[in-house]
Amino acid sequence: MLVRDDPVKAFVGYDAIEVPSSEEGPLKGLTFAVKDIFDIVGYPTGGGSPVMQAESPIHRTSAPIVAAMLQAGARFVGKTQTDELTFSMNGQNKHFPEPINVRAEGRITGGSSSGSAAAVAAGICDFALGSDTGGSVRVPASYCGLWGIRPTHGRVDNSRAMPLAPSFDTAGYFAEYPAVFARIAPVFLGEDSRAVTLRCVVRADDAFARLVSPREADALKPAERRVEALLGPARSETVAPEGLEDWYWTFRRLQAIEAWAAHGAWIEDRDPDMTPGVRERFEFGNTIPSDERRQAEANRIRQRRRAEDIVGADGVLMLPTVPAIAPKRDLAGDALQAYRERALSILSIAGLAGLPQISMPLAELDGCPLGLSLIGPRGSDRALVALALAVAAP
Repeated sequence: MLVRDDPVKAFVGYDAIEVPSSEEGPLKGLTFAVKDIFDIVGYPTGGGSPVMQAESPIHRTSAPIVAAMLQAGARFVGKTQTDELTFSMNGQNKHFPEPINVRAEGRITGGSSSGSAAAVAAGICDFALGSDTGGSVRVPASYCGLWGIRPTHGRVDNSRAMPLAPSFDTAGYFAEYPAVFARIAPVFLGEDSRAVTLRCVVRADDAFARLVSPREADALKPAERRVEALLGPARSETVAPEGLEDWYWTFRRLQAIEAWAAHGAWIEDRDPDMTPGVRERFEFGNTIPSDERRQAEANRIRQRRRAEDIVGADGVLMLPTVPAIAPKRDLAGDALQAYRERALSILSIAGLAGLPQISMPLAELDGCPLGLSLIGPRGSDRALVALALAVAAP
């Protein structure tokens, strides 16, 4: 790492190799960190696995999204911790120190982009790159009180990044301050392919019903009112008439199948010691029969159409990012798994639909951050950023 101190254990302990950046550009003066799944010149790519880290070559080419930040003048300060092979949403990797969430004492950062979120929340860098397959930017953004975006699937070049489930994988980024979040958007996202004016808001009642208690709902209400102040009263809608649990299982099956395809042979060959729960998630993908996969693919098509119909060409879907503030670091067992399933049932909406989602740090409960999210139409990423920033404006 290139930073002098890392009090929140956000960074991987690689040798400090300077990576040149442009002397001019729209991001000049900003520093950034990168999740250790993206290739960077002079560094290995460890993916949260000590075995993979040891096997990785030292790269001679950076991932395109990293190169874009460097070419825009941002200065790279280090690679950040991630959950093992990115297949977790906790930010707890048995092989490396657990990043510290400075915004919620004694609670997890969330994952898998744990180090990236921890570094930005602690003010070590101005922004950080992460990835989001099932919520790995959105979850830490909510837990750590940050702005975070999962772009439209396929919008950002994801090459030279370690895959997990390619039909869901996206690159994303974190920033603490709205002005920085806005400054990065043109470089990271490019231009929208069509002019979009977001005019109306739909409230995802079934997503709000997944909050763990009425206290979370009360905490989010002022943020909801800020959205409605711009777009008018929200129309209430049940996103999944069949139940968000069905969307969760569609997502879980497809993600696991693709994750096993990406890493199963390597896991069987190396037989690495893995963080509890991670191997089981991978191996689940090897147990799903072909008829269940076909049904899950059909479900995804139907669920994607449903989400697209709700947002239409000019609407946004408003929902909680996650069901609660960050869980305590010692939460484990059945309680942790039940919370994970509850969270993924909300997070799966944008994932299955491939739509852009921004988590906005506009609420808190018990002194801890809680994010409210907006999902926009496909390809409306820049318009969604503009709207989210308008919501947050004084």
